[in-house]
Amino acid sequence: MTAPIGILALQGDFREHAASVQALGVETRPIRTPRELEAPDLEGLIIPGGESTTIARLLLSSGLFEPLRALGERRFPIWGTCAGAILLADDARGLDRPALGLLPMTVERNAFGRQIDSFEADLPAPALGPTPYHAVFIRAPRIRAVGEGVDVLMELHGEPVAVRYGALLATTFHPELTADRRLHAYFVQECVARARATAPVPEVRAG
Repeated sequence: MTAPIGILALQGDFREHAASVQALGVETRPIRTPRELEAPDLEGLIIPGGESTTIARLLLSSGLFEPLRALGERRFPIWGTCAGAILLADDARGLDRPALGLLPMTVERNAFGRQIDSFEADLPAPALGPTPYHAVFIRAPRIRAVGEGVDVLMELHGEPVAVRYGALLATTFHPELTADRRLHAYFVQECVARARATAPVPEVRAG
């Protein structure tokens, strides 16, 4: 079993993300304060979907904004879904407060329309296996451009909807609203791999 995965629990679908991760047999921990974020045993963090302007405001008022940005700059695994993807971007169009600026991409808020324009689609997902991924888009943002070093994992009509940049993952849809746990498993595996890669090497003493 891996160490806990943090779920930013200020607003949005944090309970649904926690349930999805726990279904994999992995512990989760709600994150609401800088002290909780800086716990040494956390292996990753999920920023859920919700209202991006509200989450951005709460990040600032809770004192989480700068510690979270510093954590991302240290290549800590962070996954942003929908609103979370907007907050990770270095160019978040339509957001009235600063984004974290960790992932080189241009994101436009609510670019698919209003709540009534929400939709679902089966998308090819080579990184997850041969079976298409059923994605749920609710007031979804659109990734208009990505920078150097960003890997596109999934597309809709030729536009990125899931991207990876080092230890950062962003999806413009809501994986927590489906029974398909493959993206959550993918993120957990990335967290475990990074934890192993950065673990201190035990000192070997000569006999």
